[in-house]
Amino acid sequence: MKKGTPSKSKYRQDFSGDQVFDYKDPVSLARFISDGGKITPARISKLSLAQQKKVAAAVKKARSLALLPNGSDAYDTYHRPESISPVPFEI
Repeated sequence: MKKGTPSKSKYRQDFSGDQVFDYKDPVSLARFISDGGKITPARISKLSLAQQKKVAAAVKKARSLALLPNGSDAYDTYHRPESISPVPFEI
């Protein structure tokens, strides 16, 4: 392949290019974290380079705010985050 020619990726992206990965949503970010607590690589998560950078930044920010656990020790006692219903609580 010549230098400068565009190449197609062999992977089909699961997310559109304008997808926003929010650090305040740990349930959706948990998809991009392995059982050992590491961020999955782009070739496995099927993200583009720009999307992978956004996901990594969101995961790191969520970890610093203690919304996601840090490392494998935390996964022994702190399981995956539970989803919170968007429906408001009624009495």
